[in-house]
Amino acid sequence: MMSGDVRCHSCGANEMAVFYQVDNIPVHSCLLMPSREDALQYPKRDLRLSFCRSCGFIQNTLFDARVHEYSWRYEETQAFSPRFKRFAHDLAGRLIQRYDLRGKDILEIGCGKGEFLVLLCEMGQNRGIGIDPAYIPERTRSKTASRIDFIQDFYSERYAHLSADFVCCRHTLEHIQPTRQFVQMVRNAIGDRSDTIVFFEVPDVARVLKEQAFWDIYYEHCSYFSLGSLARLFRACGFEILDLAKAFGDQYLLIEARPGPDAAGRMFAGEDDLGELAKDVQRFAESLPSKREWWKRQLREIKARGQRAVIWGSGSKAVAYLTTLGIGSEIEYVVDINPYKHGMYLAGTGHEIVPPAFLKGYRPDVVIVMNPIYTDEIRQDLERMGVVAEPIEV
Repeated sequence: MMSGDVRCHSCGANEMAVFYQVDNIPVHSCLLMPSREDALQYPKRDLRLSFCRSCGFIQNTLFDARVHEYSWRYEETQAFSPRFKRFAHDLAGRLIQRYDLRGKDILEIGCGKGEFLVLLCEMGQNRGIGIDPAYIPERTRSKTASRIDFIQDFYSERYAHLSADFVCCRHTLEHIQPTRQFVQMVRNAIGDRSDTIVFFEVPDVARVLKEQAFWDIYYEHCSYFSLGSLARLFRACGFEILDLAKAFGDQYLLIEARPGPDAAGRMFAGEDDLGELAKDVQRFAESLPSKREWWKRQLREIKARGQRAVIWGSGSKAVAYLTTLGIGSEIEYVVDINPYKHGMYLAGTGHEIVPPAFLKGYRPDVVIVMNPIYTDEIRQDLERMGVVAEPIEV
């Protein structure tokens, strides 16, 4: 691993070591591209992941937030999946029960299309404020809309006056480079309201490292957390941690906290991970080249046999998978259940996104599943359509 002179955005230490690099990848992977030409010409940048030996945080040292566009074209929702909807519903129910979120004020930072905030307000009869530049008003059809205010903007200090009983931030922190500054801003906005509960959800980098899941590394994600590095950040910003756990097939990290010193000094399971993380980073750097070559060989062999392969799931994983491997004609189409993506194209590669029904005529032999947690759901869809294809999980 190469040492770097960039400071850690989580703890401030100058203990960063570059262990992974990939060049010329699209700076966005969830933007709707209306044509193949637009997709191929979309801006690209290089990525360098560095590991902080002091706190375990991982960051893209070449990240430039100025190239990003979070707007109505950003289509990130997973809410069309029954499996994901069950997860979100169960999570909302658990949080409502644990923190008595009934008739309360909820603030969601980075609310996306607003589905989770709507759930919290529906299930607990709560009032809500959602902040996200990619929010689309027409997509909220709930009767609770009258109790929710949506702000199409980035969360910043200009919204520090917004108070809430529960502050929620799901899959947003990994998009933010100055992580310490951002979490501290949230803490400062809460002030002395010690009964405010804060809930964050982010991807788990430990799984990515252990599985050499290069498809989970892309330009939008500039910040990568483990259980330990996430906990260390929140404690350093003045939070007492109430719970720290993994969820959704151990893909996500969940942290629940409140303002105040961590008087209990409780260490959660898996939090003491700095030594193991260092080993995982080393193994990732050593094993990844063979993992990428294995996938290239698989796709070449599928094509050589005259078979057709498609990818199921057109999100960031698919873009990272294709661009990192340099895949072109080996795969023609990418399938997605989200109707807003149909007829669009993947940034960087230009692959067309098609609905599942397209496969009834296309008849693929192989379906590459970008997220194994959806395999059963995908298998059922294939069987319903009478499509005989082998699902292969990444």
